[in-house]
Amino acid sequence: MYMLFRMLGPLEVDGGGVPVGLGGTRQRATLGFLMMHANRVVASSQLIDALWPAGRAPQSARKILQNSVWRLRRALPLGDGEFTGVRLQSQAPGYMLCAEPEQIDLYHFRRLAQCGHAELAAGAPRAAAVLLREALALWRGPVLADLVETGIDWPELASVQNARLDALEDFFEAELACGHHHRVLAELEKTVATEVLRERLLGQLMLALYRSGRQTDALDVYSGARAAMAERLGLEPGHALQALQQAVLTHDPALIPVGIREQIEVRMTGAPREPARTAAAAAASARPAAPPPPAEIPAGPPPEAERRVRPETRPERVADEAASRPVPRTMVAERKEVSVLIARVQLMPDAAGVDPQRMDEAVEQVAATIRGEVECLGGTVAASIGPISLVLFGVPEAADDDAERAVHAALTIRDQLTRIADPGEPDGGCTRGVSVQVAVATGEALVRYQPDRSGVPPTVNGALLDECHTLLSDTRAGEIRVCDNTRRSTGFAVTYQHGSPSSGWTVGGFRQEYTALHAVPVIDREYDLDVLRGLLQRSRHQATPHLVTVLGEPGVGKTRFVMEFERRVAANADTVRLVVGRVRPGGGAHPLEALHDLLLACCGILQGDRVETMTAKLNATVRRLKASEGDCRWMLSCLAPLVDPAAAQAPPDEMLTASREFLGAVAASTPLVLVFEDLHWADQALVDFVENLTASQAGLPIFVIVTAGPELLKRRPEWGEGSLNRLTITLEPISDAAIDRLLEFLMSTTEGGAKNSVGGLLEALLESGGREPDSRRHQLRRILASGSASLRYERCSGGGGLSAAAPECTPRLSGHAYG
Repeated sequence: MYMLFRMLGPLEVDGGGVPVGLGGTRQRATLGFLMMHANRVVASSQLIDALWPAGRAPQSARKILQNSVWRLRRALPLGDGEFTGVRLQSQAPGYMLCAEPEQIDLYHFRRLAQCGHAELAAGAPRAAAVLLREALALWRGPVLADLVETGIDWPELASVQNARLDALEDFFEAELACGHHHRVLAELEKTVATEVLRERLLGQLMLALYRSGRQTDALDVYSGARAAMAERLGLEPGHALQALQQAVLTHDPALIPVGIREQIEVRMTGAPREPARTAAAAAASARPAAPPPPAEIPAGPPPEAERRVRPETRPERVADEAASRPVPRTMVAERKEVSVLIARVQLMPDAAGVDPQRMDEAVEQVAATIRGEVECLGGTVAASIGPISLVLFGVPEAADDDAERAVHAALTIRDQLTRIADPGEPDGGCTRGVSVQVAVATGEALVRYQPDRSGVPPTVNGALLDECHTLLSDTRAGEIRVCDNTRRSTGFAVTYQHGSPSSGWTVGGFRQEYTALHAVPVIDREYDLDVLRGLLQRSRHQATPHLVTVLGEPGVGKTRFVMEFERRVAANADTVRLVVGRVRPGGGAHPLEALHDLLLACCGILQGDRVETMTAKLNATVRRLKASEGDCRWMLSCLAPLVDPAAAQAPPDEMLTASREFLGAVAASTPLVLVFEDLHWADQALVDFVENLTASQAGLPIFVIVTAGPELLKRRPEWGEGSLNRLTITLEPISDAAIDRLLEFLMSTTEGGAKNSVGGLLEALLESGGREPDSRRHQLRRILASGSASLRYERCSGGGGLSAAAPECTPRLSGHAYG
């Protein structure tokens, strides 16, 4: 009986056409590791390290290993090895699996891949393609896929996956040399979409697109790869890929050698182009014709032509499965109205000397700040190369307030980044300042994007991008300059200084009446606010934890609703500590960033505090709350990384446990209200933490408010069910009657001050929407929703209430506290 071992996919053993049962995970992992090192002795200590995480092996590990080998010998029909060709033998200092290379699919694959590579190097792409196709067909999924699902993560697995990727690249190269670009194009697009840093694959995709008549798409592949490399690695593409881009731009004839050009001509027109007859051609036509190659494998180009067009760069990994699969979702390309933001941020090193580590940290902080503020406002960072960041608003869905959100992002980015370096620090920091220049342009552009926001970032091309670049070149440090379209779209909210349609306009700041408009109390929510206030009173007086979830579609007013509740809490004389944290799309700079904001706010830590100041505040707060010195040391060791990145990182479970105990201690001192905004964007660990927070705080006045979109219930259908003291409030769109009452109130206000300004602003805005009641209501709803997801105004230092931002100041986007 001849046995076959398969590991290129789930682990399988075929005993003469009959599947062999291998037992439990431990036995399967033992066999899998021995197969990885077939015909070599594997030490028992090496097997133990492979079967258990480092430092987690039990004292009986060797006995367990011996039992696993014994059970494998019973499960496998090994006999004496004479008929099966396989032996599992003990040999100091461990064990060895003896088998013929053809009996293990991994070694069979390696032999075929090596032969295919040799044929390709020898200039025989047709033979290489046949061998490589056979080698890749042995793969049934990721190597040892069933063991990987149980947590197995051996370094050898990555090496095997990379060997498959090398063979896949050789296969693509052989097929391209045979003129089969149309066969491999879909698979190339799928592979490159999941891994944009493997330059040889990128070059092959560009070549296949170019030969398919898609020159623009080939150049887009290069642009997307260049942006990804710059963002992730800070590097430019290699010389081979740059040379290929130039060849595509200039239509270099070497990209389509004569033999392949004729094949393309036949496929496109049904007949080859009639060449000019020369004496040599006439002589050739008189000779007997050579037999044509098989139809499915056309003749390839001469080796020298193949070498001229082949990208030689070999970077790192790519996705696994290369067998035939459905055509992947491609990028959508369309001309649409968007707002483009380009920011140039340059750090100015201290002339006294630069600490490279601190400078790198500052650069990372700049990138994280830009990405966080942009994503909070619904934009997308399309590219980041050196000091330049390119941001798009209106992709994939356009909105009426794209230009407004772009300018809002520009103001926030500028104001946030100016806080990175403080020249007044005693040590001078690592920089003398930050130079920020931002330009915004609005109009039509050619945009390519994936509708579900997954995969590669969107790209933009056209005159709009050039216009934004021109604006940026005319912008001085600290300035924000916008085009005339952007100014007209945002004039109701933003003040502008000197400018012209040709040279752009300089942003002043938000209008006072605009910020006052967003401070108008919410309407049509009184009953829900009363319910929330009543539950808070119950939580305070009965020392009972509560969890309230506020659900609603985007733009329905969840943030404004919670802001109004905060305003009423702040205006009440009762002592309540309220802290707010916002979850950013994609988790922000850290998956638990919102929780971090809450914890820091409880300690009185402010934006701009130095590490030493933040550490001192955290220490003081913990020691005030915890009497035991041991408890203090443990809690500080878990929470210290929140304020000092250089501190030793505690395990995530311990950090969450410490956070839970810290918040409970705060609530035991003062009734505590925690607000988690946009929890549907949160990491799984944060969702679990919030859901279980009140259940773990029995007997404490802790009141948790969660705002979320319907996506939260898709992730957790049972959210808020089956537990006491939990309530869900679903906000519906504001009724027409309530909108009409607000319109009547605002438009009839004739007193001086902010209300009069607001009324005048509304009148101008509503005029642009027409006189029809439905149009006016729609316009007012749009105004109230614009920016409401991010406008959080500075807190009054004394009374703890809400106050509108100053005319030329940007509302702060962060966690905050008052009490």
